Amino acid sequence: MKTTLQLFFLMLLSVPVVAQNSVEDEEQQIKDLITNYFNDIFSKNEQDKLSDYQTEDYLLLENGEVWDTEIIKGYMEKAAARERSPERINTFKFIEVKVSGDLAWAAYHNNAVFKRDGEKLGEMNWLESATAIRTKDGWKLQMLHSTIVKKEE
Repeated sequence: MKTTLQLFFLMLLSVPVVAQNSVEDEEQQIKDLITNYFNDIFSKNEQDKLSDYQTEDYLLLENGEVWDTEIIKGYMEKAAARERSPERINTFKFIEVKVSGDLAWAAYHNNAVFKRDGEKLGEMNWLESATAIRTKDGWKLQMLHSTIVKKEE
């Protein structure tokens, strides 16, 4: 009886740990979704992966402009047509990620450094937020809001 009771209390104590790991796992999935989206779409220009990351009704609010998937494809086609596009290296600093059932949002700083032949050409910084929904294919971005942040010199 004593052993059974000890096992019961041990199981009760482990439930919050499992739940916490699940929330942390889902938050990491959202961070990975955003990071991989920028790396595949805006760094590697892999247009065929748009549907892997975005819902059909995805919107990007880009510094006062509304971009849908067709506008993003046009941006990507222009980038692909350049003779020598610079390398884009993305870095993210997540402020907060929240997951509630099949909905999630994230707020983060996005930094992109542009290089060609190892030489830094420039840098851009954004303050961004994203919403994602869980689909049958996993998490997908539904909306992203991006505001350019000017770095103080």
